[in-house]
Amino acid sequence: MYPQQVQQYLRTFFLENNCQFVNDTDHYLTVQLTIDMDKRIMNRPYYWQYVETTGGVPCPAQLTLITDQTKLTENIKGELVHFGSPRLSQLFQVTHDMGSFIQMFEQVEGTINRPILTPWLGVNYKVSYYSNQTKELLHSLGINLMNGNIISNFHTSLNEMNIAPSMPPNAFLLPYVIKPNRGLERLDGVVENAIQQDDHSWAEQAKKRWQRDMRVLEFFYEGVEVRPESYEMEKTALEQQYEARIKIEVINGGIFYLK
Repeated sequence: MYPQQVQQYLRTFFLENNCQFVNDTDHYLTVQLTIDMDKRIMNRPYYWQYVETTGGVPCPAQLTLITDQTKLTENIKGELVHFGSPRLSQLFQVTHDMGSFIQMFEQVEGTINRPILTPWLGVNYKVSYYSNQTKELLHSLGINLMNGNIISNFHTSLNEMNIAPSMPPNAFLLPYVIKPNRGLERLDGVVENAIQQDDHSWAEQAKKRWQRDMRVLEFFYEGVEVRPESYEMEKTALEQQYEARIKIEVINGGIFYLK
C-alpha cells in the first residue's frame, strides 16, 4: 500500500465520518476529530467521563498523520502512518466496526445532460500470513456489475476520479446485472487464487524451524517418563509460534457508480 493510497484512505475515512481538515496535503493531513471519533480512536475514556459528569465543554482532539516523511519540508509533528502501522490498523478496525461498505458516485462535468453511470463493486482485502513471522498484503479489486470485468488496483483508479457520496444531477444509474453478493464471491475467488499462486516456501521453512525446536524440546526432556506440565506448555507455545496460517479480511468496500 503506497503512501498516496494510505493518504487517500485517510482522507476518505475522515471525510465520511464528518471530520474537518485543518491541513490537507499530499503527504500529511491534520484533522479535527468529532466527539464520536475522538472517543473511538484517541483512547481518552477518563477525559470523556469527566466532561460528561461535570457538564464541561467538550474539546475533541486534532490529529496529524504523516504518510510520506520524505516530502516534509517543515517541522511537522505527527504520527507516521503506513500499511501495518498501529494507527492505520486501528482505522481499518473502526471502519469494519462502523460498517465497511459505502456508496459513491463519480462527479461528471456539467456539459453532459444525462450522464450514465455504471455500477462497480470495489473491495479492499488484507491478506495476512502468520507463522513465527508475519507478512501482510493488500489487494484492491473492482468488478463491473454489468459485464463482470475485474480490475486490480481499483483503489488507485478511484484516486484519479472525482467521487463523492452525492449523486450527480440527472444521472442515470444502470441497474445491476450481477448482484453485489455474487460480485463479492467472484472477488473472493480472485484473492484466493492469488494466494494459491503465491510463494509458500515461508510455510515450509516455518515447519522446519518448528521441527528443529521440537527436537530440542524432546532432547531436553529425554529420559523423563512422566512429562511435566511445563513440557505441554512449551509444546503448545511452539505450535502457536510456528503453525502457518493465512487470514483474509475485507477492510472496506462499496458500490461505485462510474462513467
